[in-house]
Amino acid sequence: MNKRLLPLLVAAACPLIASKAHASAFALAEQGVSGLGNAYAGAAAVAEDASTVWWNPAGMARLGSGMHFAIAANAILPSTKFNDKGSTTAAASNPALNGNGGDAGSSAVVPSIFFATALSPVWSAGVAVTVPFGLKTEYDANWVGRFQGISSEVKTYNVNPSVSYKLNDGASLGFGVSWQHGEIDLLSGVNYSGVVAGLAPALFPAVGAGVEGQNKTSLDGDAWGFNVGGLFNITPETRLGVHYRSSVKYEMEGTTTFTGQPAAFANPAAAALAAATSNGNVRLDLKTPATAAVSVAHKASDKLELLGDVTWTEWSKISTLPLVRTSGPASGSTLDTLTFNFKDTWRVSAGVNYKYAGPWTLKAGVAYDQSPVPNAETRSVRLPDNDRYWLSLGATYKMSQVSRLDFGYSYVMIKDADINNNQTAAARGSVVGTYQANVHVLGVQYQHSF
Repeated sequence: MNKRLLPLLVAAACPLIASKAHASAFALAEQGVSGLGNAYAGAAAVAEDASTVWWNPAGMARLGSGMHFAIAANAILPSTKFNDKGSTTAAASNPALNGNGGDAGSSAVVPSIFFATALSPVWSAGVAVTVPFGLKTEYDANWVGRFQGISSEVKTYNVNPSVSYKLNDGASLGFGVSWQHGEIDLLSGVNYSGVVAGLAPALFPAVGAGVEGQNKTSLDGDAWGFNVGGLFNITPETRLGVHYRSSVKYEMEGTTTFTGQPAAFANPAAAALAAATSNGNVRLDLKTPATAAVSVAHKASDKLELLGDVTWTEWSKISTLPLVRTSGPASGSTLDTLTFNFKDTWRVSAGVNYKYAGPWTLKAGVAYDQSPVPNAETRSVRLPDNDRYWLSLGATYKMSQVSRLDFGYSYVMIKDADINNNQTAAARGSVVGTYQANVHVLGVQYQHSF
């Protein structure tokens, strides 16, 4: 019985990373602000400031002599609302707790810092400190899908030192190494009555109906990766940028804790139930997706620059993820196998820069960003993701020869996402309905050359 009880009791607490990030799945596109107004079209080719350390380190060769510094902040304002279309409450749970969860989107400010410097006429070096994955979803604790997830939060930061080498006036290469730290916090309801009714009915009279608790799982870890890029003049007016960023492999460790266990679990006859809901240590291994981008920047005239980008993301690296206990009476047991079956995705974007007048440059861009979630049956309440469309505007104000400000705004429209996640066999109910979501992003960046 113990092998069956373990996944049933804790699976709801641990379906991976819960971000309502505004790039696909749990990624964040907001690395710097100078590209926000273009929907980050041409990001691997423009090389207009120190943020190129992240987008394509080969671009450092084009920044000129001296040192270049940029600091940016993006305010991400998401809205995520669930419309119930036939969800069923979990067996033996409190039927009065059946709300829609409120607005699950949680706002956040995403900072980033970039530095680049010329070491010689051909060598440059730099570092980027960014947040590549993150954000948060949080439902009301009494919503109908609480056993599949209440709140989920991801925090990451990435330190990426890089170098570039100038082959000639029209070509450069770049390489970087990344150290990344990640934290995951997950909270779910636990349907004690439902599990007992389904798997240990002899104990049900001692437990009764409507007995619920919560499970919190917190993990963190470090990971390493690399990125490599090239930047080439195809013609005097056209640049081509290519950039690859590797996957990073996390071996996350942390703790899981349960609250509200029924007093009957102290009975020796309920030893398996007590072990399944005991506090202890856990481990989760996770590989983030690799990305590959091809960008173009074309100077159509003295005033107009055209930008384009195609980016592939290897989300298929995330298929099934076992969460394993590493301490306590159930050490070595798999608490749950998290199934996502993500598919690889494409992001396509186009943008323009227009030198308006004096110190002002105006920017605009659009993008289409695929979601890796394959269908309604695999869509998670923690990650109710779907394809999205970007509409972006921005401006650059040149304050002096060595300093400038960038402003950007993006409206991200997310396609309505149907969900039909049936976990009744695990005493977590069935969540059936449609998510409606959108994101507003506001950013500002200051850059300075020395």
